[in-house]
Formats: sequence, C-alpha cells, structure tokens
Amino acid sequence: MFSEKRGSILHGILLIALFSCSAFYIAEFDFVKNLSFSPLIVGIILGMLYANSLRNHLPETWVPGIQFCTKQVLRTGIVLYGFKLTFQSVVAIGLPAIFIDVIIVTATILLGILFGKWLKMDKDLALLTATGSAICGAAAVLGAEPVVKSEPHKTAVAVSTVVIFGTLSMFLYPALFRAGIIPLTPEEMGIYTGSTLHEVAHVVGAGNAMGKEISDAAIIVKMIRVMMLAPVLVVMSFALARAAVRAANKGSDTAIRRGKITIPWFAFGFLAVIGFNSLNLLPAPVVSGINNFDTFLLTMAMTALGAETSIEKFKRAGAKPFLLAALLYLWLLGGGYLLAKYLAPLLSSAA
Repeated sequence: MFSEKRGSILHGILLIALFSCSAFYIAEFDFVKNLSFSPLIVGIILGMLYANSLRNHLPETWVPGIQFCTKQVLRTGIVLYGFKLTFQSVVAIGLPAIFIDVIIVTATILLGILFGKWLKMDKDLALLTATGSAICGAAAVLGAEPVVKSEPHKTAVAVSTVVIFGTLSMFLYPALFRAGIIPLTPEEMGIYTGSTLHEVAHVVGAGNAMGKEISDAAIIVKMIRVMMLAPVLVVMSFALARAAVRAANKGSDTAIRRGKITIPWFAFGFLAVIGFNSLNLLPAPVVSGINNFDTFLLTMAMTALGAETSIEKFKRAGAKPFLLAALLYLWLLGGGYLLAKYLAPLLSSAA
C-alpha cells in the first residue's frame, strides 16, 4: 500500500519534471527570449494549459506528487536561490540603493494591503500580489505562499499579475529613457530600474537595452530587493499569526489555519546560503550548476502551481487582482522615480 502511494506521488513529480524540461526547451526559442520570459514563466503557462485540458483525464492519485512540487520542491528552490547573491554586492552599491529598496518594499506591501481592503478583495491574494510587486515577482510570490497558506490558484493569479506588468515595464523603461521622458542620470536610472521592476529577468532585459552602466547598477539594486525576501517573510509570519489571534473569537477558517506562528525556516536557509556564497568557497562552474538546478526546481514549482489553476478559478478571482497590481504599478512608476531622482543624490552626498 505504502509503495503504491509512493509510486503515485512519483508519477505526479515525473509529470511536472517532464513539463519543466519542456519549459526549458521552449524558453530557448528566440521569440520567447525576446520577451525575456524565463523557464519559470513558461512553466506556469504549460501547467495552466494542462490544468484546462488533460487534467481531468489523468489519475487523481497523481495529485499528491503535483502538490509535493508546490511545497517541498518550492522551498528547496527558494533556499538554493541564495547562490545567485552575495553580501559583497550589497556593500558595493552603497547606502542610497539599500535605503530606497527598503522604502519601496515596505510601502508597496502596505499599499497592497490598503488597496486590497479598499477593493474588498481576498486578503491572501492581495498580500501575494503586493509581495510579488514589492520584491522579485514570481519568486517572491512563491516564497510567500507557504507563509500565507493560500490556495494554489491564488498564487497563480498573483504570479500572472506581476508577469504582465513586469513585462510591460521591460519595454517601457528603455523607450521612455531613450526618449528623454525619464530625465535621470545612468546611475539614477539603474537604481530606478532595479528598485521598481518586478522580475530579475525583467531588470536584466531592461538594463541591457539601456547600456552596461545602467544594467550593472540595476541588477545589484534588484538583488538587494531579493535579499529582503527572507526578513519580509519572517515579519509576515508574525503579523499573520497576530491577525489570526484577533480573528479567532470569530471562528474564521483563516484563524484556524494560522493559529500558530509559521516560522519560514527556508527563509533562514536562504540567508545562510547567501552568506556561504559570499565566502566564494565553491568554484564558479559549481555555483553555475547549482543555479541551473535551482532554476529547474523553481520551474517545477511554478508548473505545479499552474497545474492547480483552471480558468474557472481565474474567473472566481475576477478583475480585482489585476486592478490592484495596476495601482501598485503606478506607485512603483511614480514613487520609484521620485526616490531615484531626489533621494538617491541626497543620500550619496551625505555618504
């Protein structure tokens, strides 16, 4: 019985792994590269196609394997993501970028919660969308999912919103900068790009279109935002636990699910890996191999989340998540510009 159950789980995992291999292959197509769609984004699209076509024709016993990818595989991928970062890169960019990143991340999450209440939308979905917009797009949504304990389709909807607006920015920023509509110096534009664009891939794409000087600064600023994922998840866990205590007397389902504080141990693992990687103990080819493996794990997680998302679930979510993402996008465009234009030079002169 046990070996039969384990075999069923393995079937689900192998199915997701097969889709993920396909995602890597498709991500190498020229038109996909031009959109800067990473294998993660291709993976969730493939998963959603599967959810709305073949899903009902495959054994339900495979579902635990798919769910394994949305949890255990996901958390392992978040921990290994730390091999893309070092603490030295934070020191190199200096105080202005760090300070602006802190303001952007904090304000975006708080505004997301506020706008979510104003729109009267699902709290979990609002928090996931805000976290993705604030930190690093899909990877941040994936990181927050185990803490928020949301349903898989809500995670997929949140990922979709940040992908749409992040992709828009990737083309919009270079066009506006080259046209002189965004009157920033290359250093300021690097800070603006890295502190406001959603995905790492979007930052790379936009930065490369504007030149190496802007690209280098933008990527480092973006990496600092990524590093903030761990402390944000810890704070989020405690805040959700406190909210659950206040809601407990009302007997809500949310309170029952969050009655205890969820310590996101994978977030501490993420920081520990960054610290280890900062020591430069591993050869570059080994780190590169780990990063490729990590991208595959995150692609599996994204594909599995997509496989749990049907069109009906998107319809239930409605237009509000995309409206919330649009409001946060306007804040990032305007607020990020003002911070890069006026606060960055002030901090640089003070330092």
